[in-house]
Amino acid sequence: MKVKKSMQRILSTLAALAIAAAQMAVPALAQTDGTAGMTEAEISEAFKKQKTRGLSIVPTVTPDATDPAAAAPQVVVAELPKDEQVNINISFDFDSSALRADQKPRLASLCNVMKTSDVKLFRIVGHTDSAGSDSYNQKLSLLRAEEVKRFLESDCGIPADRMEALGVGSRYPFDAANPRADSNRRVEFQALS
Repeated sequence: MKVKKSMQRILSTLAALAIAAAQMAVPALAQTDGTAGMTEAEISEAFKKQKTRGLSIVPTVTPDATDPAAAAPQVVVAELPKDEQVNINISFDFDSSALRADQKPRLASLCNVMKTSDVKLFRIVGHTDSAGSDSYNQKLSLLRAEEVKRFLESDCGIPADRMEALGVGSRYPFDAANPRADSNRRVEFQALS
């Protein structure tokens, strides 16, 4: 019962935040489209906005320990407003989660910002387009987020305990009008604390 009430409070908070974000009418940051990306200043500013808001729009909910029917802890995910997203359009080969060598330079600006940021925990959120089943896309998006996390740890020197990987499949397309668009296959970064 407590978990259900907690979920209702979280959903109410998410709805209020979505309405407030829609009313802000802030111009969107440059979206990485394969040729242009976010500058270090834009990435840093997006992380500051996320941190200032407390990013409670992506909370972790734990079940009531006294409820025997309660499942394992679940992550409730909501889409950030586009002007606060830090999206890096990393291309992966078909049916692969391996980070291609030609995609690694795209993470360089992000790496520099993460190293100098006072953000203590980043969430790496993998997205897919709508091709494939929901369960397949869920697994693939998580594998891709984990691969980016491994790269940032091994090649960039970001401590593993400052990052967590999450896959959301195709649930939050950047281009909702074209669910199979390349721009929907992306990795998003969120400042959690």
